Amino acid sequence: MKITVQKYGGSSVADADRIKNVARRVIKSQQPGEGLVVVVSAMGDTTDELISLSQQINPEPSEREMDQLISTGEQISSALLAMAIEHNGAKAVSLTGNQVGIQTDDSHTKARIFKIDSRKMIEELEGGRIVVVAGFQGINIKKDVTTLGRGGSDTTAVALAAVLNADSCEIYTDVDGVYTADPRVVPDAVKIEKICYDEMLELASLGTKVIQNRAVEFAKKFNVVLHVRSSFNERPGTLVIEEVEGMSMEKVVIRGVSLNQEEAKLTITLVPDKPGIAARIFKNIAENNINVDMIIQNVSAQGFTDVSFTVPRPELAKTSALLEKIAGEIEAGKVNVEEKIAKVSIVGVGMKSHPGVAATMFETLAREKINIMMISTSEIKISCVVRSEDGERAARSLHQAFELDREEE
Repeated sequence: MKITVQKYGGSSVADADRIKNVARRVIKSQQPGEGLVVVVSAMGDTTDELISLSQQINPEPSEREMDQLISTGEQISSALLAMAIEHNGAKAVSLTGNQVGIQTDDSHTKARIFKIDSRKMIEELEGGRIVVVAGFQGINIKKDVTTLGRGGSDTTAVALAAVLNADSCEIYTDVDGVYTADPRVVPDAVKIEKICYDEMLELASLGTKVIQNRAVEFAKKFNVVLHVRSSFNERPGTLVIEEVEGMSMEKVVIRGVSLNQEEAKLTITLVPDKPGIAARIFKNIAENNINVDMIIQNVSAQGFTDVSFTVPRPELAKTSALLEKIAGEIEAGKVNVEEKIAKVSIVGVGMKSHPGVAATMFETLAREKINIMMISTSEIKISCVVRSEDGERAARSLHQAFELDREEE
């Protein structure tokens, strides 16, 4: 059976009218004899509202109870969409992450999928039903509900497409596809017709919010073709594939500029410059399921050094408290926290064969009198941490410097 997986984000199912619109779109796309699986996010700002409500009840709730709470948003939207599909004359069934057989590890609020039992889905598809799945959630070995982190419905959709060997995975959102930059920040941003997994993975991990980076990891691992497009029109979007044919690496250097204003910087001062100290610091952080991004260690002076790194801003309070404890244990100095930072990045597989890309980036920021606080590089990306107030200006100037405002040929 040919199977298609579609995913609709929170803005696409934000209210009753939009859910009805998605239902009509889903029914229109269903082909005779073919299977259709639809993954949905929570309606609009439901997840944020549930988090806010939890803070009014308990400022420090357990992560288990948070998963139990915020997973309900997707269950509501999936049930409502199934009702809307049935009201329009088609057969549908809504399933939770547990019912669909998504098994995860025990990392509450950011669990990872390790197995999917597809038998229930296949049974429903063979019965001619459109399967509507509550995204963002699974269940661990203890039978506790787990969630997959922000944007986790994308990961749900791609994982289901992989296990079902689906012909395509369509990610519907409120934008027309993947752009060379966030159009809300860079008005001259241009839609990209095709982009390879590696470039999309870097853009997603660096703060581009169109699709979750873990979903791109899944797609690359299992070779799932993604089509990112708008749920509000019929225009084609952006294809995310293994390799973009016809792209000359000698010509295409930078594909996109990303801006992330949701990270924070921490510095632990006067760290004893001894073997094993850095390992001890970051092992403790890893054991608390905190993702560290950029790391810088200063040159040692008189047997001591400073270590700086960035983390997602929602993890700041947890990380800061942990770092204060570690600092005491290793007899380091104080812990400094800086919330008002932004990370601006350029991405493109072509840059590894083009010398001078980094120089152009640094010269551009220098002309704008934007100070660089941290730098991180790989073969296909360069990231700079700057002051928060300089972030948008940095993104616009880099977009112009690398001529990304020109339409693709």
